Amino acid sequence: MYQAFLLRYAEIGIKGKNRYKFENALCEQIRYRLDKIEGNFLVVREQGRIYVEAQDEFDFEEAIDAMRHVFGVSSISPVEVIEDKSWENLKQKVGDFVEHQYPKRDFTFKVKAKRSDKHYIYTSPEICAELGGVLLERFPELSVDVHDPQALLWVEVRDKAYVYSKVYAGACGMPLGTNGKAMLLLSGGIDSPVAGYMIAKRGVYIEAVYFHAPPYTSERAKQKVVELAEIVSGYAGKIRLHVVDFTEIQMYIYEVCPHEELTIIMRRYMMRIAEILAGQNDCLGLITGESIGQVASQTMHSLAATDDACTMPVYRPLIGFDKQEIVELSEKIGTFETSIQPYEDCCTIFVAKHPVTHPRVDVIRNSEKKLAEKMDEMMKKALDTVEVIEVAK
Repeated sequence: MYQAFLLRYAEIGIKGKNRYKFENALCEQIRYRLDKIEGNFLVVREQGRIYVEAQDEFDFEEAIDAMRHVFGVSSISPVEVIEDKSWENLKQKVGDFVEHQYPKRDFTFKVKAKRSDKHYIYTSPEICAELGGVLLERFPELSVDVHDPQALLWVEVRDKAYVYSKVYAGACGMPLGTNGKAMLLLSGGIDSPVAGYMIAKRGVYIEAVYFHAPPYTSERAKQKVVELAEIVSGYAGKIRLHVVDFTEIQMYIYEVCPHEELTIIMRRYMMRIAEILAGQNDCLGLITGESIGQVASQTMHSLAATDDACTMPVYRPLIGFDKQEIVELSEKIGTFETSIQPYEDCCTIFVAKHPVTHPRVDVIRNSEKKLAEKMDEMMKKALDTVEVIEVAK
């Protein structure tokens, strides 16, 4: 029976005079998601709410799933729209709604009302009381419980009236496109896809870079990263994945630099390349999945040494998370099963047996001087041969 949906937002409501910009961005993202499923939908904003009206037949579950993936939407309710909101018609339609939605009516309920039309015959508390009485008279098997009801019946009176009883949780956050763009260093592990999701949730468009090292990493490892980018794009929108051939650079570092410093120095050159790509693609910062102390390259000393290699801000949304918290988030967004597939990325192939955990920046810089002869040429080659893959779900 549902042909319309009421979508709520949270943070956008406190944006003051700029709120309409965020609302418009949210509507645009909702349209983008719904365009991917069968059916035609009209998306409109009205007095702190977003309404979606289906213009023809559609798959209900598919529509709900599409809207739940939109950052900025806090919750979704399928609603029955009552064009004639006169009191007599409203009583009848609300009763019909309960009859259709609840074939078995042996439960407790409570009516909650919101009246935006201040000229309406009743106030919000009066609507609750009057409709509660109407429903008890029509369905004697029902009973009221205002403290802990088994069912909540919501009625909103605006230019039309809306009635609903189900609420689906949304993705929350901020609409994509309201906070610029950033470059995600995406590996095949658990952490980086979650980091990308969390930054995208704050309204940031995502580009991604993956460092591939054939033949030490297989095409299947690369495809795994493409699949992870696709899953994240289910929330973050279209992602352009920049695949960098990192083999020559890694081998050169491996041959010339102290092995205990390999991970840090490789990471520094990844950051340098990612920063160049970020600048070329109008990104305002880098995103990594690092968490303090999780591995040797993520101690405070190591992170400081890594940041020394670039000038752009580095956003680390997982910085204070433990592994279990990250795993739970990866399961929530659907990346976990792909992340744990046994295909090595270029970081794990060249890990030293005893990596330095408290690197000194001056020592690392001195080690990098040994790379000066060939590194500029190798970095240029890596950047000139970047493969760009566009992914979208």
